[in-house]
Amino acid sequence: MATYNTEIYTGGGGWQADEPLTLNIANRGQAVGDGTPSTGTTVTWTSPDAGAGNVTFFDDGNSFRGTAQFPGEGPVEYRGSLAD
Repeated sequence: MATYNTEIYTGGGGWQADEPLTLNIANRGQAVGDGTPSTGTTVTWTSPDAGAGNVTFFDDGNSFRGTAQFPGEGPVEYRGSLAD
C-alpha cells in the first residue's frame, strides 16, 4: 500500500492541493503491495462514485503524473508524490 499527496491542475488556478490517494492493488501478484509501484507502472480507474483517472509512476514509485476526472467536474492534470 502506498499513499500519495496529490495536486490537480485546472489551468487558470495553477496546481492546487487535492485529497491523498492510497493504492493497494493485488491479485495473483502484487502490482502495488507493501511498497510503491515500479517506474513505468500505469494505473487506470473508473468508478461512478470516484470518477476516472490514469496515472504513470516515476522515480521508483515516488511520484506520478496523469489525468483525473472527478464526478461532476471536467478533466484535470493530476500529480502526486509519496507521502512521508
